[in-house]
Amino acid sequence: YKRQIYGYPGEVCRFAHFDFYNGRVNITMRRFSTVPFKGTKEQEAQLRAWLEEHKATPGVAMPALQKAQEIYGYLPIEVQRIVADVLGKPLAEIYGISTFYSQFSLCPKGEYKISVCLGTACYVKGSGKIYDELQKKLGITGGECTADGKFSLDACRCIGACGLAPVMTINDDVYGRLTGDELDGILAKY
Repeated sequence: YKRQIYGYPGEVCRFAHFDFYNGRVNITMRRFSTVPFKGTKEQEAQLRAWLEEHKATPGVAMPALQKAQEIYGYLPIEVQRIVADVLGKPLAEIYGISTFYSQFSLCPKGEYKISVCLGTACYVKGSGKIYDELQKKLGITGGECTADGKFSLDACRCIGACGLAPVMTINDDVYGRLTGDELDGILAKY
C-alpha cells in the first residue's frame, strides 16, 4: 500500500516543512506567529494536570484544545505538541483540529486588538481598503500579532455601527467614517 505525500523534500508550505530523514518523510509543522512562545511552567503544569485527568474520555481532543487555549490564550505548536503527547495522539491530528475550527487561534492576540468590520455596509464604504492598509502599516496579515505583541489584527462582520461605516475597533474603542488617512494618528494613541 502506498501513501501519497503532498510535498517535496525541502518544500515549505502553509502548514508544514517536508524533508527526508533516513528514508522517511519528516514533517515539521510551521509556526504561524513571529511572536516567541512565552508559556510558563505553571501553565504547562495546569494543562498537563487537566489532560491527565481527562485523557480517557472519548473525544477528548476538542475539549483539550479548548482548555489549552483557555490557559495560554492561543494554540502555538509547542502547546499542541503537549496535548498530542499526553493524549497519545499524532501531532498531525491535533494540528488538523486546531487549524480546521475557527474557534482556535494559532497566533497570540496583541495588547491592542484591532478589528475591522467587513460587513456589507462597511465593505461597500471601503473597509477592505482600511483592512489592507492596516496590514501594510503593522507588517502583519489578518489573524496575526505584531512581533512586539502590541497589536493584533482581525476582520469581523457587522458590529452594529453601520451608520458610521466603515468602522474599526481597537479593544473597546470604536472608530468610524474612516478614510485611511487617520490610521497613523489612531495607532499613535496606543
